[in-house]
Amino acid sequence: MAKFHIKTGDTVKVIAGADKGKEGKVIRVVTKSNRAVVEGVGIVTKHVKPSATKPQGGLEKVEAAVHISNLMLVDPKTGEPTRVGRKLDENNKLVRYAKKSGEVIK
Repeated sequence: MAKFHIKTGDTVKVIAGADKGKEGKVIRVVTKSNRAVVEGVGIVTKHVKPSATKPQGGLEKVEAAVHISNLMLVDPKTGEPTRVGRKLDENNKLVRYAKKSGEVIK
């Protein structure tokens, strides 16, 4: 299984594409296609058929998946985008850390 630098719940910044500069929380990571769904980023309009839950149907704005290479984790200490490293902590457990500040990412 592939290892990604971001996980569900992380705050990320878009570094490339139409939504460059936007920040948001990762809602879901799609491992098969190396993509992530970030709230408020990659908004697309979907046509929705009338159903029991939405009897009117119509148009709906939803977040589309963004490629992981276009996302950078936001450092929890400084609030700036940072690269992510992995190291063993004192319990010999592999943890992610922000390369900019050295802060361990929860």
